[in-house]
Amino acid sequence: MRDFSDIDRAVIKVGSNVLTPAGMPDRQRIDAIAADVATLRKSGVAPIIVTSGAIAFGAQSLGMKSRPKKVELRQACAAVGQPILMNHWRDALKSHGITAAQILLSRESFDERRSYLNLRNAVESLLALGAVPVLNENDSVSTAEIGDVFGDNDSLSAHVASKLDAELLVLLTDIDAFYDKDPRNHPEARPVREVEMITDDIRNAAGDAGSEHATGGMKTKILAVEVAYRAGCRTVLADGRTRDVLARIFRGEEIGTLFLAGNRMGARARWILGARPKGGISVDEGALMALERRKSLLPSGVVDVTGVFNIGDVVLIESGFHAVASMSSEEIRRVMGHHSRDVVTILGPGRREEVARAEDIVPLITYTG
Repeated sequence: MRDFSDIDRAVIKVGSNVLTPAGMPDRQRIDAIAADVATLRKSGVAPIIVTSGAIAFGAQSLGMKSRPKKVELRQACAAVGQPILMNHWRDALKSHGITAAQILLSRESFDERRSYLNLRNAVESLLALGAVPVLNENDSVSTAEIGDVFGDNDSLSAHVASKLDAELLVLLTDIDAFYDKDPRNHPEARPVREVEMITDDIRNAAGDAGSEHATGGMKTKILAVEVAYRAGCRTVLADGRTRDVLARIFRGEEIGTLFLAGNRMGARARWILGARPKGGISVDEGALMALERRKSLLPSGVVDVTGVFNIGDVVLIESGFHAVASMSSEEIRRVMGHHSRDVVTILGPGRREEVARAEDIVPLITYTG
């Protein structure tokens, strides 16, 4: 039996194939999951829902027979479908005396420190008021072309779990577990009930396939698991069409696949690790060794700077560290190679001598066995 008795907060991602099988909205599925969420609430767990389905709901409402491929049509479907989808969640949760709160997100919500803190405070307030946040990506304005997009709700839900202190991420999909091979192509494939670490074999078994009305396949779910792992958050992958699926998971039944968690980082470290870098910094061998010893990055060790970024932006150092920059990209170019004592002369009084402080540098953890 699995033990989830220590879980205070859980993020529940509901996939498109669960809510819109064959592209047709299934309102009864929303009702069933809402009932499970109400049960969790009564047991003391604070649930946060990440829902897919807006584009499929919109496509169905507009009379489309297949998922639109053009960006502008997907945006149009999302604009039509999101209020329909949210209305179903609102009614389903209301029937259990629960208020639903809609939050639409983009990557910027997590990349920018101020936006992230505002989101975090809003969610904390909603949970304190007894509401259930229902999150989705803002598909009507987010596009891969402009780079401000998660691209799938597996990634979104993992970042929500990481940044909002969830102890468990539940990915509800249309497959009953993670398999050692693709069961569609290998009849002998067997479900894996527990995964301690993600290996290359597991990544290879994940494959690529999504479906017509879903953007994420098993590969995106494995990537989501890695994000949750780094946040010290366990993940359960299970079939969202299973009766009482959430209640059964929290009772400890071994349904689906349980992915174990790594050591939990502090909230600021998790934000630094999960934010997209605005630029890059190359360093010499001595500086790299200092970083590995958890020391600050000094100007003397910097050999190159790429991109344009400001003080407080997250940057990538030598493909091995995320860090909050204490100087802008232009300032680093002016001081790189110089001794720390020269910073005041070059940049003026009152400036920090470090390019990045030790406490603002987080190593990229590879989730491998």
